[in-house]
Amino acid sequence: MKKRIGLLYGGKSAEHEVSLSTALAVTKALDFDAYEVYPIYITHDGEWRKGERLEKTAETIEQLQLAGDLSKPNDISSFLPLQSDKALDVIIPLLHGPNGEDGTVQGLLEVMNLPYVGNGVLASSAGMDKVVMKQLFEQAGLNQTPYVYFIRRDWETNQDFWVEKVEAELAWPVFVKPANLGSSVGISKADNREELVAAVKEALKYDRKIVVEQGVVAREIEVGVLGNDEPECSVAGEIKPLKAFYDYQAKYKDGNTAMVIPAELDETVYAKLEEDAKKAFKILDCSGLVRADFFVTEANEILINEVNTLPGFTPYSMFPLLWENTGLPYPQLIERLVSLAIERHEEKQLLQVKID
Repeated sequence: MKKRIGLLYGGKSAEHEVSLSTALAVTKALDFDAYEVYPIYITHDGEWRKGERLEKTAETIEQLQLAGDLSKPNDISSFLPLQSDKALDVIIPLLHGPNGEDGTVQGLLEVMNLPYVGNGVLASSAGMDKVVMKQLFEQAGLNQTPYVYFIRRDWETNQDFWVEKVEAELAWPVFVKPANLGSSVGISKADNREELVAAVKEALKYDRKIVVEQGVVAREIEVGVLGNDEPECSVAGEIKPLKAFYDYQAKYKDGNTAMVIPAELDETVYAKLEEDAKKAFKILDCSGLVRADFFVTEANEILINEVNTLPGFTPYSMFPLLWENTGLPYPQLIERLVSLAIERHEEKQLLQVKID
């Protein structure tokens, strides 16, 4: 019997287009002989639209931007049926950024008791907030670059203090990032005070919390992690951007980046990357999938940069390429993720919800 899959994509985020690209790529990889596929699109404005069952791969992004009947109420329960004869077997969230990757939608699916692919509420929210993530990494003893963070009000009321703090604790260049966003949106490199102020202004368009990280001369290495309680690691891959850094344009638009898979690394470095990737996975209480991003210096010092709890699946994305080069092709990767989602959901059903 075919499993009924709900693809959930779009969303109220600056990464809306990234989500659409991911959804298109996933439809091209799904086995329509094994799954019934139902598209669920969230518009930029937060309107939920459910399409008819997909009989074949979507050919264009426009096909996935489903037309809605605005005369009908926005009843989410009608998109995610709970009746046993109509229930979706699993939801595949393909929502990047806030209101999708940050635990909000995961919480909705938990409340509705629906199985879903990927990380739960805690891992998603902690993984989205770069500051919380870094603080947890510190607790786990993971080596990382120095950083400074502040919120909008702090910056607006005492900008000079924070500029001086950055200069005192970090060295140029630095990277300025919105704390709660991904896909390199809103990130800028700053080589001096003037550029720092401009970079913070840009980042504040996307989040109220800003993190400023020490720049480091190093190779950018990424590792895929797959599993629940016993995570496994893929081969490592190296990002070689042809620009100053691996920005949104290089990731999703022009492919102006070289990816070396597997990365050429010493065996001891490989072993340490696996160890740290699994440690990061466990400290955030992750499940399903994670892409762990590292810096490796010329002296083979390993610094964890971040983890992405919902890595992209676009044609330029590292995560599926890593697993393909590990021996798990894209269609089988999705099958594995669906199985992990159902496994985790079934385990949760064993929990006692009433006190004797």
